[in-house]
Amino acid sequence: MPAADPPVDPLAETTAPAGTSAAALRAAIPLFIPAIPFGLVVGVAITDSAMPTAVAWSTNVVIFAGAAQLATVSLAATATWLTLVATAAVINLRHVMYSAALSPRFNDQPRWFRWIGPFFLIDQLFALTSVRTTLPGPAWRRFYLTAGIFYFLSWTTVVTVGLVVGSSIPTEWRLDVAPAIMFAGLVVLGLANRPGIVAAVVGAGVCLLALDVPNNGGILVGAISGVIAGYLADVAEVRRADARPDTTSER
Repeated sequence: MPAADPPVDPLAETTAPAGTSAAALRAAIPLFIPAIPFGLVVGVAITDSAMPTAVAWSTNVVIFAGAAQLATVSLAATATWLTLVATAAVINLRHVMYSAALSPRFNDQPRWFRWIGPFFLIDQLFALTSVRTTLPGPAWRRFYLTAGIFYFLSWTTVVTVGLVVGSSIPTEWRLDVAPAIMFAGLVVLGLANRPGIVAAVVGAGVCLLALDVPNNGGILVGAISGVIAGYLADVAEVRRADARPDTTSER
C-alpha cells in the first residue's frame, strides 16, 4: 500500500522552492494585507500625538509593533515615559513566546543574524517561519530576512501614508476616523485564526467598555485583556491539538 501524502501546510508556497526569496515574498504578502488599515490608523494617530511628528514616526524603527506604537503615540500627552515603556512591554509580551519557540533555529545561525533577526519578529513573520523550521539553516535565514524586511518596509510605508492622509483630515474628524480604522484593522487581523479572533473581540470589547477610564487607560486595559485572552485561547488550542490521537503512525 503506498504511503499517505504528507499533510499540506496552508501557509506554504506551492510554486517556488521553500527557501527562496520569491517564496518568502509570495507567502508574506497575503498576511500583510489585513494589517494595512491598522498601519493607516497609526499614521493618523501620529498627527494627533503630543509627540513631535518625527519622534512619533520614529516608533517604526524603535518599536516596529503596531499596537505598541499606537498606544505610545496616543498616550504621549497624558502618560510618563516610564508608563509608555511599560505599556509597550505589556502589549508585546507575546514576543517572549515567539522568541522561545524560534530559539532553536536562532541558535544555529551566525552571530550577526542573532543580533539583527529579532528586530523583524512580528506576528506575521512568526506565523510563517515557525512552520518552516525544517528548512536548512541558510534557507530558513534567507526566508526570514526576506519576509522580515518586506514587512518592515511595507509597514513604514503604510504608516507614512496614514501620516500624510491624516494631515489632510480636518482636526475635528480625526478622532472619529481613527477608531473606526483601528477597530476595522483589529477585526480583520484577528480573523486569521481562533486565538486572534478571541484577542480581537475581547480587546475591542474591553476598550469600548473602558472608554471612561481616565488618561486613555481603556486602551491599555483593552490591550492587556486582548493579549491575555488570545494567549489563553492559543494555549487551549495547542492542548486540544496535543490531545488528538496521532493517526499518521497507523498508516
